[in-house]
Amino acid sequence: MAIIMIETPMSKLARQKLKAGDHVRISGMLYTARDAAHKRMIETLERGLPLPVDFTDQFVYYVGPCPAKPGEIIGSAGPTTSGRMDVYTPELLKRGLGGMIGKGNRSERVINSMINHGAVYFGCVGGAGALLQNCIKSVEIIAYEDLGTEAIRKIEVENFPAIVVIDSQGNNLYETERKKYTKKSWI
Repeated sequence: MAIIMIETPMSKLARQKLKAGDHVRISGMLYTARDAAHKRMIETLERGLPLPVDFTDQFVYYVGPCPAKPGEIIGSAGPTTSGRMDVYTPELLKRGLGGMIGKGNRSERVINSMINHGAVYFGCVGGAGALLQNCIKSVEIIAYEDLGTEAIRKIEVENFPAIVVIDSQGNNLYETERKKYTKKSWI
């Protein structure tokens, strides 16, 4: 299986070439954000203020990294469950967010918004945070430092492994692969 090397930011046209099931290695800048940061971003927009980040063609990694040990730039950095951000995600996609990285399925509303805006959803293996932290080359808190581990960070990654779980056309591995194993013909 071929691995596709991609760089961020990634244009809509480039994202549309990715297909569900593609194995990728991501290099470039990612932004980290979890529940509390997403909630605060939406509250910021509701007050008529700008977001702290221009998400146009950027990717958000749903992670709340562990504190760094001495000599490290970041601690274990495994993905968190993406569904917790589903209530906030369509608004960020509308504002140009190109992709998300996390674990677990997405709601129909998010998938429809991904299709409308040409976004992709990448899955990472939960429990591999100590390995994923090795792909992170630099870290900078850029907003909501008071949220601690849930602050928005800009991280530089190199060869960060992920799989396209839901592509910009809405093809969804959580549906297609599950169907393969629910057929009795393989028994």
